[in-house]
Amino acid sequence: MAIGSFIESTSSMVLTELLAPLRDNDGMALPSRYEVIFSFPPGNRGSKTGDNSNIFHQILFGNVGAGGSKDVSMQCNSFEFPGRTLQSAADTNMQGPSREIVNDVTFNEVTGVFYCHSDMREKTMFEAWQNLAYDPKHMTVGWYDSYVSNITIYNLDQNDNRKYGVELQECFPKTMTPQSLSADQATSVQRISVSFSFRSWINIENKMKAGYTGNSTLDRIQGVLANQVERKLLSKIPKVLRKLF
Repeated sequence: MAIGSFIESTSSMVLTELLAPLRDNDGMALPSRYEVIFSFPPGNRGSKTGDNSNIFHQILFGNVGAGGSKDVSMQCNSFEFPGRTLQSAADTNMQGPSREIVNDVTFNEVTGVFYCHSDMREKTMFEAWQNLAYDPKHMTVGWYDSYVSNITIYNLDQNDNRKYGVELQECFPKTMTPQSLSADQATSVQRISVSFSFRSWINIENKMKAGYTGNSTLDRIQGVLANQVERKLLSKIPKVLRKLF
């Protein structure tokens, strides 16, 4: 085989491999195809009596019951999959070139940006969540288990199927950034940026394989179908109008 023919054949094979993900049923992952689900904390875990004098517990769950958690998920303009850093140290108990030994793992905070309704219901949800950790009325700190909860992030394919998921464990909204106000003519919707602290995260598929306790298979299937139907209905609404819901 001539050198030119060999190079041409190899180039063709490489191009075919590069284009393969664009032609198969899965396609490429797009950052605009995602879903974020918030599980808000109970607010009274850790209390010896199970009671909670923190009024913001009632406010938070009043909003959750009124569909506030769904509003927060639907108005999520951007979010982040978490990163992970393995901490290591040199193994000095040997001669010759040292090797790095992993001794811990750390996680950075993730940030989400949310569109706000005129009544600022999204901001109110995060304010109430933060107030479970620090009660501004009594200036007291809440039980850790009462203000942490999980956040689930999914990557979706073109048909709104969940293809990859991550669960952030023991989360709470650590920082809410200031929101600018101006008398100038509005050209965009008000948004709020929230940074979440969390203890760890896990790949949901690996979580299932590892045998973590959770919903039954039937419950998971029903949940996926229900969310898929809802997403398909919402997809028919023009993007500009969707942000006003």
